[in-house]
Amino acid sequence: MSKISEPLWWQGAVIYQIYPRSFFDSNDDGVGDLNGITEKLSYVAELGVDAIWISPFLKSPQADFGYDVSDYYQIDPLFGDIAAFDTLIQKAHQLGLRVLMDMVLNHTSDQHPWFQESRQNAHNPKANWYVWADPKADGSPPNNWLSVFGGKAWEWDESRKQYYLHNFLASQPDLNFHEPQVVEALLAATEFWLQRGVDGFRLDTANFYTHDVALRDNPLRADHEPPAEGVPPQNPYARQHHVYDKSRPENFIFLKKIRALINRYPHATTLGEVGDNIATAASYVQGHEHLHMVYNFRLLDISSDFSPRLMCDVIKELECHIADGWPCWSFSNHDVARTATRFGRGESHDALSKVLLALLFSLRGTVCLYQGEELGLAEAEVPFEKMRDPYGIRFYPEFKGRDGCRTPMPWTSEGGFSQAEPWLPMSEAHLPCAVSVQQENQHSVLSLCQTFLRWRKQQSALCYGDIRLLSVTENLLCFERVWQNQTILAVFNLGEYAQALPAEVKAYAVPLFGHGFETEKDCVLGYGALFFERE
Repeated sequence: MSKISEPLWWQGAVIYQIYPRSFFDSNDDGVGDLNGITEKLSYVAELGVDAIWISPFLKSPQADFGYDVSDYYQIDPLFGDIAAFDTLIQKAHQLGLRVLMDMVLNHTSDQHPWFQESRQNAHNPKANWYVWADPKADGSPPNNWLSVFGGKAWEWDESRKQYYLHNFLASQPDLNFHEPQVVEALLAATEFWLQRGVDGFRLDTANFYTHDVALRDNPLRADHEPPAEGVPPQNPYARQHHVYDKSRPENFIFLKKIRALINRYPHATTLGEVGDNIATAASYVQGHEHLHMVYNFRLLDISSDFSPRLMCDVIKELECHIADGWPCWSFSNHDVARTATRFGRGESHDALSKVLLALLFSLRGTVCLYQGEELGLAEAEVPFEKMRDPYGIRFYPEFKGRDGCRTPMPWTSEGGFSQAEPWLPMSEAHLPCAVSVQQENQHSVLSLCQTFLRWRKQQSALCYGDIRLLSVTENLLCFERVWQNQTILAVFNLGEYAQALPAEVKAYAVPLFGHGFETEKDCVLGYGALFFERE
C-alpha cells in the first residue's frame, strides 16, 4: 500500500467527467458546449466533487466525436472558442474545482495538417510522423494487427503506396512515437494548455503510444483463454494477445517525458486510460516517473457478474500490483454502459445506485464519476436509426456501442438540455430522474450523492487511508480504511434483504452518522451501507 504524509490535491479527489456534447447546450444547436459547462459549474461544485475532466473539445471533424484531433491548439467551433475556455477555467477555479483536459496524443484525425503532409510521399519533412509500412508481397497488410473498432488496423494510402496504422477508425492514423520530432510536437501542445491554466490531463489510450518497430504479428488467444480486456468479447480484437501493438516497454520512454513536463507545473496531474489487465495498468503508476494515476479497467469491463466477491478480488489484485502507485477507481465513463444497468443485471433502481455510489466513494484512491451517475441513470435505449457511434454501428446488434451512455443530461422533467433537437435523443426514461426533480426530493440518488460527498470530506481515512479487506459474503462487503489516528469500517449490502452484521463489525462501538444511510443496531439494510469508527 502507498504511504502518503502530505496528500496532493488529486490524491483522494473525486473527479467528475463531463462529456461536453451531452452536458448542456447554451446556444441551442443541439450540441453541448463550453459555455454550457460554465453555466452548470455551480451544480457540479454543489455535488461536492474536487475536479472536472472534460472529454475532447479541440478542433476535429468529429468522426469519433473529438477523439480525432485536427488541431491541438484550437477549440472546435462546435464547442466555443478560446475565450469560452478561459472563462470556464476561471469560473471553475473560483468554485474550487480543478480542470482536467482530455488529450488524445496517440493518433490524430486524417484531416490534421501533419498527416496531410505525411501522406504525400516518403521523403517530406513529416514522412516519418505516422506509422507507415510496405505491403506484403501479395499486397496485403504488413501484419495481423486489428483495429479496436473492427477490421484490419492498416489502411492503404494510394498517395504513398503504403499502409498506415490506425488502432481505431481509419480516419484516426497513429502517430509514430519513435520519431523524436513527434514527441517534441506533442509535448509542446500539451504545455500550451498547461500555460492556459489546466490542472492536468486525462490521457486517452495511454498504452497505445508506441508500437513494435519490427511489426511482428500478435499471437492468437487459445479457445480456452479469456478475451482481451477493454473490448466486447464478440469483437475479433479480443482474440489476440496485444503484445506488439500496445502496452510496449518503449511506452515508458514517452511517459517519462510527459511526467518531466508535468513536474514543472506542481499543481498538475495525469490520469491515464490504460485498457489492459490490472498488473499492466498498475505498472504505469509505479516509481513516480510515469503517470500519476490510471483508472481501473476491470470494473468497466464487467457486466452481469458484479458481486461483493468480485469486488473483493479486484481490490486484492490491484493492491497486490500497485506497489507505491496511487489507485484510481471508476465504475463507468463515456465508453461503457451505465453502472446502474451493468451492475444491476439490467434492472436498475435508486437503492442500488445509492449503495454503489457509497462503495465507489469509499475505495482507496481517487474516484472518477461520470456525468449522470449521480442521478442513478440507467443505460438509454437508442434506436439504430438514431445511433451515431461508429463503433456501435459496426457491431450492431450484438454490441450497441456507446450512444446509450452519451445521451443528453436531463436537467428538467422536460429535458432541459437544449431548445433544439439534440444530437442524440433525450431518453424518456431519464426524465423522471432529472436534476430538478431530484433536487426537490431529499431521498433521491442526487441528494444521497451530495450528502455522502460532504460527509466524506470530513473523513480523512476515506480520502487518504489504506484499505484492509474483512468479511465477504454473497451480499456483504466489509473493509477498513486507516489514516493516521482514524480507522473506519465500511459495510456494504449489495443485496435487497437485510443482513446480520459480521462478528468483527460488532467490535466497533461507534457508528458514524451523516452519510445518508439508515443505521440499524444489528444488521445492514438491503442496499444499505454502514460506517463505524474505532474508539
